[in-house]
Amino acid sequence: MSVHVQPQALNGPLAGGSAGAQVAVEPLIAGHVDFPRAAMVDPGGSFKTLRIARAISSSKQAQTVPVPAFLIHHPSAGPVLVDTGLHPSIASGGSENFGGLANRFGRPSLEAGEDVPSQLRAKGIEPRQVPTVVMTHMHLDHASAISAFPDSTFVVSAAEWQDAAHGSKPSMNGYRRAQFDLAFDYRTVDFDGEAIGSYANFGRTFDLFGDGSVRLAFTPGHSAGHCSVICRLASADFVIGGDAVYFAGQLDGSEPLAPRPFDGHNLRRSVQELRLFHAQFPGAVITPGHDPEFYSRLAPRFE
Repeated sequence: MSVHVQPQALNGPLAGGSAGAQVAVEPLIAGHVDFPRAAMVDPGGSFKTLRIARAISSSKQAQTVPVPAFLIHHPSAGPVLVDTGLHPSIASGGSENFGGLANRFGRPSLEAGEDVPSQLRAKGIEPRQVPTVVMTHMHLDHASAISAFPDSTFVVSAAEWQDAAHGSKPSMNGYRRAQFDLAFDYRTVDFDGEAIGSYANFGRTFDLFGDGSVRLAFTPGHSAGHCSVICRLASADFVIGGDAVYFAGQLDGSEPLAPRPFDGHNLRRSVQELRLFHAQFPGAVITPGHDPEFYSRLAPRFE
């Protein structure tokens, strides 16, 4: 069943941009999930699908990985959140938010005060003071806490919204529609539209505030309309890679990509754009989706 809420097309920048704006970025770890490495890094060999299915159903093969979100400080547009982390209710059990099957196999966990709303309040920011939330994609571990931001404008690619909200077999494709079938302000970006331009090695990008400070780069493959987010800092760009790669080794080519993406061809193209960008701008940070080692050594703030 499709969702009831209807998004609006975002055909131009949101208000709040300012010429030459630079931003700061704070990574936030908002919970953890258990997922087998075989489902995140292609194990190769024969009977791969069967091996992945067995790994998913076996708690012995699960790896606990972080669920990140990102707080962007824009000088005139206010705080911008990228993804939402796990919902506060996960701290007392995840079956309602994640659904029974995903909760059983994903085993989401959240410590008290680890959810994004609590972390924002600790920084003096109430959730209602976050005007904009950008979704890299709508998979349930990224969209889990959407309901905690009823006053925000949510920005997501049109292709992602279409598949998440209206595609067949949503739960099999990583979506839980109850998380986002809410009467909120959703805005969709059509990456075939007139407001789309290129940036460095990225072929299709959208300038969120019209000032070059925050750009959405279309990096589909992991999901139908996955986006990465390019943030202009004073020092270098900071690229929120979403789940285009799960681990840093998949970005540098030392590890295989995920075995069963939504679209393998587009995933390889998107990862190549990220790799070329990193080669051209080695000082830029590019975040993988769920790499425990990467996030354990990541600085708390970039500016």
